[in-house]
Amino acid sequence: MKVFSLFLLCSFLSWFISNLSETYESRTNFIISYSNLPDTLMLGKNSEDMIEAKIRASGFQFLYHNFFKKQIDVDVSQAVYRNGKYLLTREELRKQMDLELSQSVSILDLDRSELVVDMYRVASREIPIKASLEIQFEQNYLLDGEVKVTPDHVVVKGPSKEIDTIGEVMTSLLQLANVSNDFSREVPLKLPKGLENSVFSINKAVVSGKVSKFSEKLFEVPVEVLNIPEGYQVQVFPNKVTVVCKATIERLKEISKTDFKVVADYDQGKDTGGSALFLRITERPENVYDVRLQEGSTVNFILKQL
Repeated sequence: MKVFSLFLLCSFLSWFISNLSETYESRTNFIISYSNLPDTLMLGKNSEDMIEAKIRASGFQFLYHNFFKKQIDVDVSQAVYRNGKYLLTREELRKQMDLELSQSVSILDLDRSELVVDMYRVASREIPIKASLEIQFEQNYLLDGEVKVTPDHVVVKGPSKEIDTIGEVMTSLLQLANVSNDFSREVPLKLPKGLENSVFSINKAVVSGKVSKFSEKLFEVPVEVLNIPEGYQVQVFPNKVTVVCKATIERLKEISKTDFKVVADYDQGKDTGGSALFLRITERPENVYDVRLQEGSTVNFILKQL
């Protein structure tokens, strides 16, 4: 029985292999994958994902296709626009499929005379990305400059009625604590909901910032009085005030008292009926974090006739 079973199995395998080596004609399905989509068009959700074809091939190839569906890349840039639809003709489909299949497989017929590709025209916009950031610094450390978002915009493609409603795209909230060094974090974008036919070029961005150690320095600045009446002299007490400047240590080394200007406008104080004038800092150096008067914002004055 064992010998008989062995010969029977060998005979069956020989017959099976012999039959698979022969050429057959039958129908099989191919998976459609769309490629070379033009920038001005987008693929809709109703596009066909399968096509049936009658082919001539060996039994081995039919056996393979039954277990593993062959994917066909369809070049939609060759589609023609006709009667409000984008179409690939039977001839164009067969030509593209012949290039995808091996030379031993021949396409005899397709299940359709044309392939309708669900595509629609789209608009494109660059939408700015804004960082959503909560940051706590260590003592004497502050953000040096602006927070940087890279890239600073996202490209969205879709129908104009959808993408025209978008003003900006925010990042997810980034929370940082005890910060004393430069930071850089990749953060997901909070993409708008309900835009079914729109596509965003990215879904993440890098939020970064430069952090520097800050200090304060005091400057004694003279008070300049404006709009003094003709024939009079205004004497202010004190005639110098202390200005507090907050900046990086390197920047403070470059600043002098001449970079500041503090004024008191007599026209603004004469109607108050008092003896005080309000102070304003009208000139300040660039690239500093804060400038303020150390003490009160007024000075006393005496008006003298010349």
